[in-house]
Amino acid sequence: MSGVEKRVVVVTGAGRGLGRAYALYLAESGARVVVNDIGTGLTGEGTDDSVAEQVVKEITSAGGEAVASQDSVADAEGGARIVQRAVETWGRIDAVVNNAGILRDTSFAKMELEQFEAVVRTHLFGAYHVTRAAWPHFREQSHGRIVVATSSTGLFGNFGQANYGAAKLGLVGMIHTLAIEGKKYNILANAVSPMGATRMTANVQLDDVQTEKLDPSRVAPAVAYLCSDECEESGIVVRAGGGHYSRVAFMQSPGVTLPEQPTLGQFADVWSDIMKMDGAKLGGAVGQF
Repeated sequence: MSGVEKRVVVVTGAGRGLGRAYALYLAESGARVVVNDIGTGLTGEGTDDSVAEQVVKEITSAGGEAVASQDSVADAEGGARIVQRAVETWGRIDAVVNNAGILRDTSFAKMELEQFEAVVRTHLFGAYHVTRAAWPHFREQSHGRIVVATSSTGLFGNFGQANYGAAKLGLVGMIHTLAIEGKKYNILANAVSPMGATRMTANVQLDDVQTEKLDPSRVAPAVAYLCSDECEESGIVVRAGGGHYSRVAFMQSPGVTLPEQPTLGQFADVWSDIMKMDGAKLGGAVGQF
């Protein structure tokens, strides 16, 4: 029996690209899927209800179970309706895959407030709205899986994407805390950093071989596993793409302990020792020294 068989999974931004690949793979693995997508353009302009409906048709034509949702993740009411669509259809919700997103790329010097807010509202607030609506159901049934889509931009940075990077790393901070708060309720929260050839990577020069290798479907197994009953990890980040899967984690160096407040010059003298990562340990904890 598949670890997602008969589980009810919401996938946002599931009409195209990576989200579509996740929805199809989950359905093929036996999950019942809410395909959420407003059919917007890459920068968040316009809507098209047929985008989500087409993916539902693909799933049901292949014998799977799916319903469409055209509600926006960008506000609390939309997030609640997305989750309610799952509950009204199948009586429960088991996992949410927060994948919906837009781009408003520009250098920080030229970035307007609206460009920053629009991206954060969709990626970060969107994940909050959907997850917040699902959270009471997860607690009540003592089972839930949360997956958020982070990015190499959030993890490592990228020119012209301060808004996108802020939102994507914010999602990692959110799942770290949800992993702690959800532990006693069997709620797991993890992040995937996908690498796939989609419309979001249209400005990246890829040849045919690279495009084929970076097929979004090759990310889907990682997402499905994080939604599955077999998954036991929580609060982790998985990079996935081109058939390669790896973990990204924050490390803390051994550092330096100074007995009293140093002068600026004394602090500069030990800076290189503070920066050394030899003997670094995974993660850290609040109040840990």
